[in-house]
Amino acid sequence: MIRVVLFLASVSLIALGIAWFADRPGEVSIVWLGYRVETSIMVALGALMLLAIFTIALWSLIRAIVRSPDQVSLFLRHRRALKGYLAITRGLIAIGSGDTRLARKSANDAARLSPGDPLALLLTAQSAQLSGDRARAEHAFRAMLTREDTKLLGLRGLYVEAQRRNDANGARLFVEEAMKTAPAVGWAGQAALDYRCAAGDWSGALAALDAMKPQLEKPVYRRRRAVLLTAQAQAVADSDRDLSRALALEAAKLAPDLVPAAVLAGRRLAEADEVRKAGKILEAAWKANPHPEIAETYGNLRFGGSARERRARIARLADKMPDHIESALALARAALEAGDFAAARAALKKYVRAPTRRVATLMAEIEEAEHRDLGRAREWMSRAMRAAPDPVWTADGVVAEHWMPVSPVSGRLDAFEWRVPLAEIGIERPAFESEPLPAAPPPPAIKTVSASPDTDKTGRRARLTGKASARAPARGARPAVADAIIPLVHAPDDPGPDSALEPDPVPEPSTPPLPPDPWQRILQLFR
Repeated sequence: MIRVVLFLASVSLIALGIAWFADRPGEVSIVWLGYRVETSIMVALGALMLLAIFTIALWSLIRAIVRSPDQVSLFLRHRRALKGYLAITRGLIAIGSGDTRLARKSANDAARLSPGDPLALLLTAQSAQLSGDRARAEHAFRAMLTREDTKLLGLRGLYVEAQRRNDANGARLFVEEAMKTAPAVGWAGQAALDYRCAAGDWSGALAALDAMKPQLEKPVYRRRRAVLLTAQAQAVADSDRDLSRALALEAAKLAPDLVPAAVLAGRRLAEADEVRKAGKILEAAWKANPHPEIAETYGNLRFGGSARERRARIARLADKMPDHIESALALARAALEAGDFAAARAALKKYVRAPTRRVATLMAEIEEAEHRDLGRAREWMSRAMRAAPDPVWTADGVVAEHWMPVSPVSGRLDAFEWRVPLAEIGIERPAFESEPLPAAPPPPAIKTVSASPDTDKTGRRARLTGKASARAPARGARPAVADAIIPLVHAPDDPGPDSALEPDPVPEPSTPPLPPDPWQRILQLFR
């Protein structure tokens, strides 16, 4: 509406101007080189306008002729870039559909039409991965290292290729270089964390975790840091007890439900005669995650105490979780050690009809200690063999006697969980053991790993037992296989992407578009 009003106002002003000149005719006289030209003002203005139009047309023609080589070159470059972009598009679509031949042809066309273009390099690498040409893929990734915008992509690609050929040293070098280039990048931080955890470098692992902090949610960061601090506290437990206590206290503060941190902090505080503080930490951990090691540590907070004193402390702890089976087992064990067999039976009364292995084993001990009845004890042990399993420390199909910060199978941090390993039944895993388990052996389908604290705190030196023929890969365990480089398709042996990236934007044409307004087109001729 405003444009219509402005247009009508402009036309009215022009008409008024023409009418004003028509009502006031005048003469214009020009004398030049002996010639005298006389005419009216309207004719003079018309001639002047024609001269201006002719001058503009002549100038535009001359400028077009002068700029024609550049315009032709720009047109050819734009057409070549468009063909390269279409080749990249066809290649990526071919990779997504698994057409190796078309992907390879499109990659060659893109490399010829758009040499050095990041998308062309990416297409070349992905097509080489799809066809299994490792040398060509590595060449494309190394070409990416020469550009600042694709350096991280090239490092990640070289890291994946090093992982595929089992070159742990080369993969570690690429990870460290990526960490120097961009410390906050997710894949490099995770890989560095995995490598340092596998090597037992807990200080380096903490530094890698701190570099990843901006990308992690706060609960995840606190949990991982607590696990690493606990591992470091276990590693220095014999050499520096003060440092071990400080690390365990920080870990327990970050993750109150982390049983190993609470247990270690409680033991070190008890050694320092800080029983009240140790008790608070253990009670908080018990409320969050009842565990037999917490009960054992809580009962032994004061050294030299009698069995009755220990029983009283266990009773106070059990009152905080009265309906949990771990409370009943801790009470029964403390009562058995104090010689109160009736109280021990009463604590387990609720669970004897459908006992777990620990309940049946404890009932066998009660029968043998109270009545010297070996027959009843054998009966309970027989029931223990057929009873439901109890929670254990398990990770990746491996059952361990003691908690370990890293899985001996996958090298994953904080993999061990205190749970019944029902999900692992039927999965064959290598068996590792350093000393016999106190209870009846688990079903054949569940394998065990033992990491005794007095042999190796991190569980990296478990040795084979029985007929196991493979050694635990905990010491030099490879981190989890790296993700794919290009998040568009899984190559035949490509580990695959962790998340789908946004599609690349369509490149804008190199020549500016013509202004839609006709007046702007006229004004552009004078630029």
